[in-house]
This record gives sequence, structure tokens and C-alpha cells, in this order.
Amino acid sequence: MKNIILIGFMGCGKTSVGGKLSRAFGWRFLDTDQLLEEEFGCTISEFFDREGEEEFRCRETQLLKRLCSEPEEMIVSTGGGMPLRTENAALLKQLGTVFYLKASEEATIARLAGDTTRPLLAGDGREEKIRRLLGERAPKYAAASDYIIETDGKSFYEIIHEVEKVMRRKKAGPGA
Repeated sequence: MKNIILIGFMGCGKTSVGGKLSRAFGWRFLDTDQLLEEEFGCTISEFFDREGEEEFRCRETQLLKRLCSEPEEMIVSTGGGMPLRTENAALLKQLGTVFYLKASEEATIARLAGDTTRPLLAGDGREEKIRRLLGERAPKYAAASDYIIETDGKSFYEIIHEVEKVMRRKKAGPGA
């Protein structure tokens, strides 16, 4: 069965869905942002301030390469920028089945209201930053994914059910 990989913009529910999928499947759950924070010994915001975005992106790629050598049956929630690098998109597909959790612009703005932990949204013009980044990233997320799940108006149960259906079909094989 390999692994289930969750990608999408910040605030789309990757970590929440990932944790619930982990319990549903009985698989190990890994959140790449949490793993990197443990590795750095600081928050991602602090790492961004100290080392910059490019170094952060390099460390994401290094982490992905390590995960590709791990045993199977993991649920992996990625940071929002991880699939943007071509190398990372290829590594994610190597790692498992990639699901893009796609939330609308309106839902994303509402979910991220008051969240001060996102370095790319720091400062003024938060909504405009979200719109711009979503516009830039959405096509890359779609290209990096195997399946797209629209999340607006859906419960965690409904999202998990969609993932389970896909994984059952994959397990059954072609023509099933």
C-alpha cells in the first residue's frame, strides 16, 4: 500500500486530517513541519528568521530523502511549500500516494485569521498574501498530486472516506 501523503496550502487541514487518517488506518503519522522543528530545536518561524527560506527548503528536501528510505504505511503531512520544488514533488510521489487537500480562498482566509505562526504571512496585507500565494501554488499542488480532494464544507470523516476509497481501489489493482 505504501504511504499516504497530504499536501496543500497552509491551513487546509493536512495535520488534522493526517492525525485522524493515522488512527483510521493504524499507520504511523508524521508531520514534516513538526519533524523539522524537532531537528532545528526551534520553530519554523525562528529558523526562517535565522537561516532564511532557501535553507529551510533545502532541509525539507533532505528530510524527504530520508523518509523515502523509511518502512511503508505512514501518513505524511507536508509543509505548504514542500511540493513546490520539482525535486520534492518527485520525491513525494516516490514516497506514496499524494492527496492535495484543496480549500477555497475564502475558507483559507477564514482558517488562517489570527494565526501568527506562518512566516510567509507575517506583516500587513495578510489576505492579499494568501490570495497571491494560493494563486501561485494551486497549479503546482495539482501537478504534484495523484488525487485532489475539495475540503470546503466537508467533515474530517468525509475527507477520510474519500482517501479510504482511493486506497481500497489502489490495493485492489487495475480493473477492480
